[in-house]
Amino acid sequence: MSTAKSASKKRKREQSPEAQFELAEPTTKKVGPLLISYPALQAPASTSFQCYTRKKAKRVTDNESEEDLLVVGETPTVEFVSNEEESRRAAESGCRYLLAVRNKQTCKISILPNPQSPHILTHTVKALKSIPPSAAPSKLQYLEAKTALGETFGTKKQKANIRAQERNKIDVGAMEGVMGYVMDSIEKGAGNLMTEEERKEAADKNRLIPPFSSTASDPAEIYALHGIISEAEWKALSISPFEAAQTPKERTALLPYRKSAWINNHLESLTEGTSKTKKKNLKILLYISAMLAFRQATFQKSLDKGKLYERLAAVPTLVVDSLLSRFTEVARGTSSYQPTSATKTSLLTHAFALCLKVDNYATNTTVIAHDLSMPVAEVNQLFRSLGCKISILGEKERARLGISSGSANEKRAVLTAPVEFPKPRLRKK
Repeated sequence: MSTAKSASKKRKREQSPEAQFELAEPTTKKVGPLLISYPALQAPASTSFQCYTRKKAKRVTDNESEEDLLVVGETPTVEFVSNEEESRRAAESGCRYLLAVRNKQTCKISILPNPQSPHILTHTVKALKSIPPSAAPSKLQYLEAKTALGETFGTKKQKANIRAQERNKIDVGAMEGVMGYVMDSIEKGAGNLMTEEERKEAADKNRLIPPFSSTASDPAEIYALHGIISEAEWKALSISPFEAAQTPKERTALLPYRKSAWINNHLESLTEGTSKTKKKNLKILLYISAMLAFRQATFQKSLDKGKLYERLAAVPTLVVDSLLSRFTEVARGTSSYQPTSATKTSLLTHAFALCLKVDNYATNTTVIAHDLSMPVAEVNQLFRSLGCKISILGEKERARLGISSGSANEKRAVLTAPVEFPKPRLRKK
């Protein structure tokens, strides 16, 4: 038989009809196919499942019973039961599916009208059902087991930590008899603690600033003038040479410290007129100049009193003696004066308090920092310790102080009443 003849006698494959989709009619007589999900162990394909519902009085429709269906399957070793809580979560998540059934004879695919959510199955091993579940270990048992593991398999560092923790353990049973004595000692110790007012008063005394009034309602009354410059020093200061000088250069030559642009600018603006305010500010400028010259002399480890008198010849010796007594310390067993970090800070804060009085309580800290060769941030911090706030003045404030618009963006230390000191910063835990 030829190849062509054999090919003609071959049985031709029947063409399958095209698939047709249709929407099934809703029915209430049968539950229909269900969708299940295996989160862990999957049942064999031959496993049969049954549906059960809870007994309720007068069920209206089977649609309500589908929400309470219990899907159960069983193999020789494992039981599968739908988890109601997990199935409810899956239904509430909004994920639903449309199921379709295919008829092999007619090749029609019927889409079920009701969307369904999956039933999440859990499994139980039959051999383990008779064994009661073990109780969860207590915290003490957990720590004991953890310690045993650490001592057996831990590193040297872990073993050392375990021994340190055991040494730091407190025997509560041994403390029962002495708790009364412990509480009594705590109460006695608490009786010696400072109150909030006493603590605030002690903190105010330890501030490296001039004497101040915390209740003053006017910035001029916060730091009293004679709390910084004594009345005897104030009377001893003489400004007649400044009034007799003819040129700014002659007036600057009368100062103990001549390299301060802040003092020189204010000195030039105060020479005109004879009002009491200008004479008062002139004396304050002379005293500030003496303080800055004294500060320059404190850069040495010890001060020679005779040389200091010569250096501050522009002010009375009473002023020099006052600066030595307030802003230096005498070493034990010697008669030499030595500055400390605390006395240097106190000297600057006293001088800055006088600067605020001359500047009507709004001082340009940038100029002062340049005069002292100090960072502006450090000078600002000292002004904050006096209760000032570092800010840019508004238009009204500049007009009141007579400051030009060209200095509008310059930050100034502003003192307001009542005085508020910066709160100590809390360290991060």
